[in-house]
Amino acid sequence: MGEDLKSRRTVFAGVGAGGLTLALAACGGSDTTTASPESGAASSSAPEAAGGLTTTAEIPVGGGKIFTEQKVVVVQPAEGQFKAFGINCTHQGCPVDKVENGAIVCPCHGSMFKIEDGSVSQGPATEPLAEQQITVEGDQISLA
Repeated sequence: MGEDLKSRRTVFAGVGAGGLTLALAACGGSDTTTASPESGAASSSAPEAAGGLTTTAEIPVGGGKIFTEQKVVVVQPAEGQFKAFGINCTHQGCPVDKVENGAIVCPCHGSMFKIEDGSVSQGPATEPLAEQQITVEGDQISLA
């Protein structure tokens, strides 16, 4: 009976590992959202630019685009001026989920950050978003 019990445990362990692998594979993929100041709504985005994060045309003036996989939000506060910040809110670490009306918005407790410099425009967060380095070459935006 001892061998029978070991055999069952081996089968259950194998099934559990297989299920975990399937679940992790299903969670993969790219999830980016974008919002313009006019719409305020998030939507699916075009595929990433080859070799870069996105193109300048994908980032609206006064708005931005969130790249959840890369954990960065890229904004264009003024025509031709591109900046990037980490997506984790400095209040409790929730990822920001939209850019609207010149602000990067956290859905958890309503913190808002200015797209010009990542500083807090509305709490409860008290610290700015972490600035991220990007490069803009031609129409390509890449993480530095």
